[in-house]
Amino acid sequence: MQNQFQVDVRSEGRAAVIAISGELDLASSPALEEQLARVSQSDAELLVMDLRQLDFMDSTGLSILVKAHQQATKAGQEFGVVRGSEQVQRLLNLTGVAERLVLVDTPEQLLQTQ
Repeated sequence: MQNQFQVDVRSEGRAAVIAISGELDLASSPALEEQLARVSQSDAELLVMDLRQLDFMDSTGLSILVKAHQQATKAGQEFGVVRGSEQVQRLLNLTGVAERLVLVDTPEQLLQTQ
């Protein structure tokens, strides 16, 4: 079974939108961490993690999401997450991470505030 994990980063004004698809786990996490490191070096004021195409996320992915949120906050960036699949949302809800994040249904909801 092939993972088909993919990370796409695009700039929207002063925002960086990171859309991830496939399965985010231990094997695929380095690709996401690499892109997050690049974005953290940019002048983006808002970081949007788009999880709509993410089929699966395990604790490794959850940890990366929490760390990205913490780093963005520390750097003075806003951080928002576009809700993902049912499995991804369950993981966020069960672990309490959903309560710590700004969750929206589309990237536009966050981009309009820019």
